[in-house]
Amino acid sequence: MKRLLSFLSILLITNIAAYSQSQITFETKSQDLGYLLWRNPVTVRYTFNNTGDKPLVISNVTVSCGCMVADWTRQPVPAGGKGYVEASFDTEAIGKFYKEIGVYCNASNVPVYLDFSGEVTASPKDYSFTHKYGFGAIRLSKDEIVFDDVNKGEVAETDVLVANTSDKPYSPVLMHLPPYLTAIAEPKVLGKNENGKIKILLDTDKLSKLGITRTSVYLSRFMGDKVSAETEIPVSIALLPDFSNITEFQRHNPPVFDIEKNVLDFPDLKPKQKKSLVVVITNKGKSNLEILDLQVFSLALNVDIKKTIIKPGESSKMKVTVLAKNLHKSKGKPRILMITNDPTKPKVSIKVNASFIEE
Repeated sequence: MKRLLSFLSILLITNIAAYSQSQITFETKSQDLGYLLWRNPVTVRYTFNNTGDKPLVISNVTVSCGCMVADWTRQPVPAGGKGYVEASFDTEAIGKFYKEIGVYCNASNVPVYLDFSGEVTASPKDYSFTHKYGFGAIRLSKDEIVFDDVNKGEVAETDVLVANTSDKPYSPVLMHLPPYLTAIAEPKVLGKNENGKIKILLDTDKLSKLGITRTSVYLSRFMGDKVSAETEIPVSIALLPDFSNITEFQRHNPPVFDIEKNVLDFPDLKPKQKKSLVVVITNKGKSNLEILDLQVFSLALNVDIKKTIIKPGESSKMKVTVLAKNLHKSKGKPRILMITNDPTKPKVSIKVNASFIEE
């Protein structure tokens, strides 16, 4: 009997250990860098979450050639925490490239592989490949600044490559920056046919709310340039809750967001018709589910949710109404965004497919 109890105890401990471990989840494992300028090194960054319930430790990161140098989060990443893996690429060889990175950690018995690809071009005078967007004589690598899925409390960073094709020295400047954005030009002055970058830093603690924040900044193309539609650069930020400091109890008893469907179809509407659908949101977890923010991205949508705090095992109804007369005023497809306190689904997007019949 004692042997049987001892065997069952060992089996139970083994099963608990099997289900209690770190888990590494990358936001993306593959990146296409497009065209890069010869001898202009780039740094490729991959962010990950520890979606397990034990600290995650990266022991080593390998690269596929001597043209790269790796860096990564050296400290243990707690359950629910976030980290990064980076590779600096020297762009010394002209032509197409494909590079791999191997990540060794305690979440897997085999390395987790990441990769990036693109093409190095040696045409510094023609920036149409590497800097696709023209703002007069100034060219940029992006026409939109996006901070996708950053957590509250982080300082996030993104770069915009800039090239000067004018005959005069140029100082890259972004105008009308909100308090939560900082722009740093490197170098501060570009000569004729020279290129550099604008480093943009986001201080999430200065954002007033979770969810999507949209604004615009403006590129100064020359001394005394003014704000206009021609110089506008849209900015989009998706701010998620910070789960790194949740307690052990919260980690093992999370809310679980479940929605009946996340694509709603409204076909063949009459031009002035108003039609509604009801979807059910259920909390399948062990603690209260909170809808922290709800945003509607269309003049053609109205959304009404019965309750934003849903107890374990309970549900809430959400009524979505399409106003067909406003569909033509909407750019892009209508959608609904919800920010929740579910660590595995902090951002939920609901697509709305709507069309009307011309009378």
